[in-house]
Amino acid sequence: MVNIRQAAKQLGVNPSTIHRLLNEGFIQGEQVTPGAPWQIRLTDELREKFAEQTPTGFLPMIEATRKLGITRQTVLQRVKRGELEAVLVIKGKRKGLRIKVIEAPLPLFGLDS
Repeated sequence: MVNIRQAAKQLGVNPSTIHRLLNEGFIQGEQVTPGAPWQIRLTDELREKFAEQTPTGFLPMIEATRKLGITRQTVLQRVKRGELEAVLVIKGKRKGLRIKVIEAPLPLFGLDS
């Protein structure tokens, strides 16, 4: 368990980014009591959510919202519930969340079953 500043340093982001990600539900944190400093459990699983390059199959947030036909807030809610997978790209020209959008297979011959 580390505080926000330590988590930010180890993950290569600013403390304000950690606050935002906690607020959005992208990462989980704990507080002993409301208003107490946040504590972040730095696990391998959490570290895997931070990438230097966009992994194959992940789209920028704007493209994911268009492809899924839902709002940014709905995408974030689905990420928080574990229904969508996301990573935070932390290096490169365009930083930000990337969402894994899985293509639904098209029905055979264009017919719904």
